[in-house]
This record gives sequence, C-alpha cells and structure tokens, in this order.
Amino acid sequence: MPAEAVIERSEKPAGAARARELLGRWEVLVAALFLLTCVVGQSLSSEFLTADSFTTASLDLSEVALMALALALVVVAAEIDLSVASVLALSSAVMAELWNAGLPLELIMPICIAVGALCGAFNGFLVTHLGLPSLAVTIGTLALFRGLAYVVIGDESVTDFPIAWTDLAFGNFAGTAIPNTMILFAILAVAFGVLLHATPFGRSVFAIGANVEAARFSGLRVKRIKVWLFVMSGAVAALAGIVISLRNSTAAANVGQGFELVAVAAVVLGGVSIFGGKGSILGVVLALALLGAIQKSLTLAEGISSYWVQIVIGTLLIGSVLGPNLVRRAREARGSRPTRRGKWPLRRAATPNAPQQ
Repeated sequence: MPAEAVIERSEKPAGAARARELLGRWEVLVAALFLLTCVVGQSLSSEFLTADSFTTASLDLSEVALMALALALVVVAAEIDLSVASVLALSSAVMAELWNAGLPLELIMPICIAVGALCGAFNGFLVTHLGLPSLAVTIGTLALFRGLAYVVIGDESVTDFPIAWTDLAFGNFAGTAIPNTMILFAILAVAFGVLLHATPFGRSVFAIGANVEAARFSGLRVKRIKVWLFVMSGAVAALAGIVISLRNSTAAANVGQGFELVAVAAVVLGGVSIFGGKGSILGVVLALALLGAIQKSLTLAEGISSYWVQIVIGTLLIGSVLGPNLVRRAREARGSRPTRRGKWPLRRAATPNAPQQ
C-alpha cells in the first residue's frame, strides 16, 4: 500500500478522535445546556432575551460569581470553603460599623478585604497545620463568621452610603446593558484564569489536587499554597460583601444567606472535580451563565414557584458530581473488556510480518 494512502487513513481517525474529544469536553456540554436554557426561557417568556433581563440576571448573580472564581481554585486543590457567604456577611457588617464610626469608604473597603483575608487564613491554618478536613472546618466557620457579623452590627442595617458609590455598584458600564459588577467579575475571571492555567502556582494547585503526597515529595510547599488559596477565597468573598452592600444600598449581617450553595454548584457544574486536580475557569464562567439563565427563566415564567430554582440547582449539583463518575466508570469498564478471540489487536495487524489467521 502506498505511504500516502497509509498517512491519509491514519489522519482521518485522528481527526475524528480530536473532534470527539472536543465535543466530549465538559465546557462544551455546559455551553450547549446554556443555549438550550435560552431557547426554553424565551419560550416561557418573551422578555427573557432582552437587555433588561440580561442586566437584572447579571446583577442578581454578581456576588456569587465573584466568590465562585476563588472557590474554584480551592476545589481544584481538593479542598472546599463553605464559609464564603458568611465572610461576605461579616464584611458587610464591618463595613456598616466602620461607616457609622465615620471612616471614609476608601479606607473601609481595604479593611474589609483584609478582614476577609484573615478569615481565609484562619480556615487555612486549621486545615493545613491542625490537619482538620476543610469540609468540617468551613461548616464550623460558616456559623462562626455569621455569628461574628451579628456581634459586630446586630440586627441593624446601614443604608446611608454615598450615592456615587451605590450608583457605581448598581449602574451599567458606559451606557451598555453590562453591569459594572460584571466588568469587575470579568477582570477577576481573567486574572484567576491566568493564575490557574498559565503560572507555576496554578500548576502546583493542579498537582496538589491530583495527588497531594506526590506533590509534597516533589518539593511543593503544599501547606503554604493551600493557606494562600483560602486567603484568596476569603478576600474575594469580602469583596463580594462590599459589592452587595453598595449594590443594595444596605449593609447588614443577614445578607448572602445560601450563597455558598450556589457558588459550590457553579464550581462543580463548571467541571471542577470535587475530588481535585481537574477544572477550568472557563467552565465556571459558563456554569454561572447557565445558572443565571435558569434562575431568570424560572423567575419570568408564569405559574412556576420560586422554590424550583433551588430544586433545579440542587439537581444540577448532584448531576454534575454523578455524571463524570458514571462516564469514568463506563470508560474503565470498556477499557478492561477483553478483545474478541480470533482478532489481532490493530497495532499487531498493521505490522508487515504479522501472521495470517
């Protein structure tokens, strides 16, 4: 057989395999679900695909979107941070108290972010230096930080923030339908994407999530890296607390309740393995878009209870954990299946001197 024919025959399966690999990527599936949701949402309400709908859906999800970015890195490292919504509330409470004390917002905001970073460092210390599981630790600090928020401000709320700042948080960018909070999210998404996928730090995070013992023996400072991941998660959650306080013109200790569930759902639905070592910021961004579309479509639909949003999010969270495991088990079962008797493997049959059956 001519060499050109052999090359042509070998390239076709390779191209088909690449196409199957591309279509099989989790991000492609999430994008397809997003497009399907848009079609269904438009059929439920003619107001779904409008600029106003996009603006309100983006605003409603902006704080969760910010927290999901940093949380994605924590989960890639095979850890979890369920205290992010409570850190958000604590940041809002500290912001209110400092504003009542007469401090300017330009000084209050970095203080709030520093408070969030300290909360993250506390989580990281308990996980890395005391060897406690992050799930148990952050469930505890979820209650602890929320309680501290009530200690700081009680049941009160502050609503007299400067109009210039509240308009900035609630307004749109340059007269478009894109909220300013989404511009902030886009900047952080690019920053975290570069950090995770294009730096040695990001490669270390993947290595730790894939095999923490191998990462430790290879010389990575596992404890220090994990602490920094929790610090970033706390700092970004505190930033989200500032954003929601200014966007709603209200700072209080009860804001953001339940946000941690949506943030975790966005991360896992975006293809970040709950067992660590796998995931992408692009997948998280697509998952956030999908969750926003689902929430908006159900909100606009007539006769559908708002509780269905929680039901759908919970179902997607379970499915996003169960689906990849089922696919992996199916591939392992197919790979371990013995070849049929009387058939030479393709690699041996391609050799010139292979014996004939």
